[in-house]
Amino acid sequence: MKTIRIFLLGIIILSFGGCGSSSSLNPLSLLTGNSWALNTLLGQGLDLSKFSQGVPSLSFLEGGRLAGFAGCNNFSGGFSLEGTELKLDPGAMTKKACPGNGEDEFMAALSQVKNFKVGKDQLTLLDGAKELMSFVPKED
Repeated sequence: MKTIRIFLLGIIILSFGGCGSSSSLNPLSLLTGNSWALNTLLGQGLDLSKFSQGVPSLSFLEGGRLAGFAGCNNFSGGFSLEGTELKLDPGAMTKKACPGNGEDEFMAALSQVKNFKVGKDQLTLLDGAKELMSFVPKED
């Protein structure tokens, strides 16, 4: 009887252990599960006057495709992900004339991205330990 109780206790512990591992979050699904709106740039709060056409955004799409809005122009390219290493290629971009330099600052920071941290409510793009920009889920 005691052996059966120990066996059942072992099964219960294994069952709960399995549940815990299935709840771990997959970074790729978090990236592709949201469209992301810029929240901070180069460690500073967002200065909306630099982005008169709207807040920059990123969308990580299936198949390693990347789409976004840089504050004036749209872009479409790709990304590659290996662990927490992230490489972004904005690819083709529209060519509208844009006031200010916000778009240039955004694109320059985007080109420096080497890694990231992601959670349910924030995406942080990094160059090593240096935070380049952070994003929050975009509201439609």
